[in-house]
Amino acid sequence: MIPFSPPRIDDKIINEVIAALKSGWITTGPRTKTFEKKITEYCGNKNTLCLNSATAGLEIMLRWYDVKEGDEVILPAYTYSATANVIVHCGAKPVFVDVNAEDFNISVAAIEKAITSRTKVIMPVDFAGLPCDYDEINALAKKHAGIFKAESENQKKLGRILVLSDSAHSFGASYKNKKTGSLTDVSVFSFHAVKNLSTAEGGAVALNLPAPFDNEEVYKYLCVKTLHGQNKDALAKTQKGNWRYDIIEAGYKCNMTDICAAMGLVELERYDSDTLVKRKYIADKYKKLLSADKRLVFPVYETADKKSCYHLFPLRISGITEAQRDAMIQKISNDDVSVNVHFIPVPMMSFYKGMGYDIKNYPVTHANYSHELTLPLYYDLTDAQIETVCKAFLNALNTI
Repeated sequence: MIPFSPPRIDDKIINEVIAALKSGWITTGPRTKTFEKKITEYCGNKNTLCLNSATAGLEIMLRWYDVKEGDEVILPAYTYSATANVIVHCGAKPVFVDVNAEDFNISVAAIEKAITSRTKVIMPVDFAGLPCDYDEINALAKKHAGIFKAESENQKKLGRILVLSDSAHSFGASYKNKKTGSLTDVSVFSFHAVKNLSTAEGGAVALNLPAPFDNEEVYKYLCVKTLHGQNKDALAKTQKGNWRYDIIEAGYKCNMTDICAAMGLVELERYDSDTLVKRKYIADKYKKLLSADKRLVFPVYETADKKSCYHLFPLRISGITEAQRDAMIQKISNDDVSVNVHFIPVPMMSFYKGMGYDIKNYPVTHANYSHELTLPLYYDLTDAQIETVCKAFLNALNTI
């Protein structure tokens, strides 16, 4: 069976995790802090906080910006449920909008139509590793500052809609020669097991807030907020006689461990020179082997301004129905090849349908989803396996 997206676990990863275990420090400690600094250097943002998931990072930033009941947050209908769930957790209203037909990313025109005086945050999603149109999105946040209703200290300080990027897919991608993480106010990465750079579970908040914010101070505050509101972490408490601490708010528990950071440090060191090179090679080989079939719409990986990090290979098949796509997946699976769909749009999920959302209001999202099929893309995929995947895919396609 060819799996869909197993993590890369080799001797370098194993040895560094063993070293972390033997160090006697396995929770948040020196490796996590080093990983944060190296991410900041890599991305070019101002400060980075590592956490146990991207989902935690998104919710923490919504709460930091005091998003609450009565507020609205704009996001694409084409995303994973986590993007929407964190908005619901805060009591705010998810305002779904449609996406671009060509690249699955959020439509700038649709964002602008959805902005109201209750809009507190725009959450673009970098689908499959391709950055969104950040210059245009950032400009929209500033353009509509006149109707923005600031209701908290941080909202008054920023004076406009916060742009909080769900960059779960796009670590290492670039837009106008700048890495994701440095493209807008705040970006949140995922290091989940299926991501390009994995820490088993994990994520990072890339802070890039404009003046008058002090990103270092925001980072320090978030360290407290994500550790029960405790003003001193375990590493600081190891200093002689430094045991006393205080709880300054009812915080959360979502810190990253040094075991996870150990994996991340190895992966980051070889990310550009090895990981991205291999992922591009696989995507290019898929396209070469499948390009003769004119029914296929290939993913956008590069434009004049953007370079993807090749997180997914989302194929679209012209002229087929959702039922035919599903039948293809079954046939491919029967040939021992794992494929997937990215994603079932959130307005199609039972919970969100129950809230009154209807996929008919997002026609591009639904059209893209109904004939999308994602092929396996991971570091250890061999040429022979790539050829097997393509053969199984074409066999299924030619039977519908």
